[in-house]
Amino acid sequence: MLAALMVLMAAALLVTHTTTLDTLALPLWAQVPCGVVAGFGIGVVAAIMGVAGGELLIPTIVLLFGVDIKTAGSVSLLVSLPTMLVAFARYSRDGSFAVLGTNLRFTLVGAAGCVAGAVLGGLLLGVFPDLVLIPALALILLVSAVKLARHD
Repeated sequence: MLAALMVLMAAALLVTHTTTLDTLALPLWAQVPCGVVAGFGIGVVAAIMGVAGGELLIPTIVLLFGVDIKTAGSVSLLVSLPTMLVAFARYSRDGSFAVLGTNLRFTLVGAAGCVAGAVLGGLLLGVFPDLVLIPALALILLVSAVKLARHD
């Protein structure tokens, strides 16, 4: 199901990027409930999968609220923080993090790589235009969807 959702989001991003079809121009009164519903759904999926949800948050923010992809990425980081804190608390209570101790080296190297990537990405934020970023995000969504579908 998630793989299909990722494919649909990638297609929607590409269609709104390559045609005259624009993102949804929802009035403020509709943005709030749509944002709450989308946020709830993304939060559930993110918690189940143990991810921050950026792969769903960024396209949702771009498509629902008509925000540029760079702003959507920044908003996604802010929205992901409480999501990750709640998921971290939940997973730590049921012992799901025991696997981290057995894979400590991988965990530390991965965390260091993520921090370095975030720093580099922040420095490169103004370098790449939306013309490059939106197709790149769509490609990432499609590759992720294929990998997810093959894993099941």
